[in-house]
Amino acid sequence: MGLTVKATIASFGGKLFKLSHPSTSTGTDMAVNLYLPPQALKSQTKVPVLIYLSGLTCTPDNCSEKGFFQHGASQRGLAIVYPDTSPRGLNLPGEKDAWDFGEGAGFYVDATQEPWAKGYKMDTYITRELPSVLFGDGSEFGKYLDAEKVSITGHSMGGHGALSLYLKNPGMYKSVSAFAPIANPCECAWGKKAFAGYLSEDNKEEWKKHDATELIKGEKWRGHKDARVLVDVGTGDNFYKQGQLLPENFEKAVKEAGVEGVTVRYQEDYDHSYYFMASFSDEHVDHAAKYLGLL
Repeated sequence: MGLTVKATIASFGGKLFKLSHPSTSTGTDMAVNLYLPPQALKSQTKVPVLIYLSGLTCTPDNCSEKGFFQHGASQRGLAIVYPDTSPRGLNLPGEKDAWDFGEGAGFYVDATQEPWAKGYKMDTYITRELPSVLFGDGSEFGKYLDAEKVSITGHSMGGHGALSLYLKNPGMYKSVSAFAPIANPCECAWGKKAFAGYLSEDNKEEWKKHDATELIKGEKWRGHKDARVLVDVGTGDNFYKQGQLLPENFEKAVKEAGVEGVTVRYQEDYDHSYYFMASFSDEHVDHAAKYLGLL
């Protein structure tokens, strides 16, 4: 079965579609929002795509309602895809006990530990299944979307997801950006909890395979001259102050690995909220647009 349209909403001259589909990766129905800019709706030309990965507790609706990515996307002529953050409805023991683990907190990894291995396959879902569902021949939206021109971005846990999936899969995405990402999950409380639960409490080497700070030091990226990475962090972000984000560790790793094309900006006084994201979303859209051939 394909995509089901739950709602269609006019936005900045384009249309936001609230969709759902049965997922083979998670074993549940998955919600996803898709924004098509006016350029896609008014011509026969396929438009590039920016995938936005949300943070802890979020659904596809949070950023599509409050992040204002559609504004920049409508000007540049690119589509935005807003996936969910985890399976919903598996009813696993403890799945809803905490806001930072389980439902709404899939951390964009494929879980190997029980009971999470049953459906918490968010890496596979984002990188393999969702593109097939959206871009495939059976999709009514495939005619609008250019599967060869895709970039990725995200916020907080989703910033971790965007950075790690980009760095794990060179060439899959044209660029990456992140707002307040969990940039070194192996070394922060959120990441340690998630990786211990989903992957293994003891196998720290496996953790490193999903950590942007570790990945940027690897052979795939060491000495890279055009990484195409943009990161924004607010200096007023309490999670930054608490050591959950650790962008300075990522910056240090980038420098030690001799990687070029990475920009990390500290935005004075901004916090972790959508006020921060809405203030700079146009710039992140432009970052993607540059490498998607729109600027």
